[in-house]
Amino acid sequence: MPTLKRTEVLKDNQTHYCPGCGHGIVHRLVAEVIDELGIREQTIGTAPVGCAVLLYDYFNCDIIECAHGRPPAVATGIKRVQPDKIVFTYQGDGDLAAIGTAETVHAANRGENITIIFVNNAIYGMTGGQMAPTTLTGMVSTTTQDGRGGHGEGPPMKVCELLSSLGGVCYLERTAVSTPKDVMGAKRAIKKAFQNQIDGKGFSLVEVLSMCPTDWKLSTSKAVDFVNNEMKKVFPLGVYKDK
Repeated sequence: MPTLKRTEVLKDNQTHYCPGCGHGIVHRLVAEVIDELGIREQTIGTAPVGCAVLLYDYFNCDIIECAHGRPPAVATGIKRVQPDKIVFTYQGDGDLAAIGTAETVHAANRGENITIIFVNNAIYGMTGGQMAPTTLTGMVSTTTQDGRGGHGEGPPMKVCELLSSLGGVCYLERTAVSTPKDVMGAKRAIKKAFQNQIDGKGFSLVEVLSMCPTDWKLSTSKAVDFVNNEMKKVFPLGVYKDK
């Protein structure tokens, strides 16, 4: 049996994430992939505004803090100036799909050779639980007290489906971290997205459905159930594009 140990890409720091949050799992998967591919010294990450704003405290590689929603634009600049670097963004649904919609869409359409890790927990986590672009129809948040959809908010945005129509996109896959099988699938997808960049194939995005017990006002176990029983119905897992 293999012995699990801390990957060198993660610092020995306690994270600030709430109990039951999926960010810690996703951090570990990204770090394991960077470690296994042997690219730590080449890798530059871009951190968002949101729950993962302190990414630089946890990753033992170069991390650049970006303005809200701008990681794809910053990553584009880094990659074009230093094409030998492996550049990734790590973003939540508010950062990527709300204020950063234009940056995400145009980087994808241009086929920028970057890797995007998109954590979708269907809520604004850091700022107190407001409705996000990905909030489910009928879901209660601090800004949709009657549930999303009752006052013209529209349906949740499906990022993989939206980007799949763009010619510059190389790879899109939606995964989750709510079951052990899902965690392994998420790692496989993340590794493929990084390998695509190494191989010069272009824009890759991996969406990860994640738990937010605090802002969903659920226990940690009920939050896992919510991902499995509700989010996956709205956001089906699978590969949406693979060139």
